[in-house]
Amino acid sequence: MIREKIEAKLRAAFAPVHLEVHDESYRHHVPAGAESHFKVVIVSDHFLNQRFLMRHRAIYSELADELAGSVHALALHTYTGEEWAGLQNTVPASPDCRGAGTLA
Repeated sequence: MIREKIEAKLRAAFAPVHLEVHDESYRHHVPAGAESHFKVVIVSDHFLNQRFLMRHRAIYSELADELAGSVHALALHTYTGEEWAGLQNTVPASPDCRGAGTLA
């Protein structure tokens, strides 16, 4: 549910040519079913001539309600179309969380 909300907001705000929103909560020490840790890969021409900090701030602004609520972590991978093509459409894998797993 939260993943879909994040995706809808980012699509509306940035008109991405590529968007992935992954719920990575299962990789962290959180209760089962928690939607608290997300990885976002977004490719948009809205990021042209913007440094990563400005891109991230724009996303944080769009997702302020989610970040003030249950979303604890947001890994952002933000690219222009040209940057994305240069990466051959791949992003680094997320590292394992120390103490990963769910709470009993």
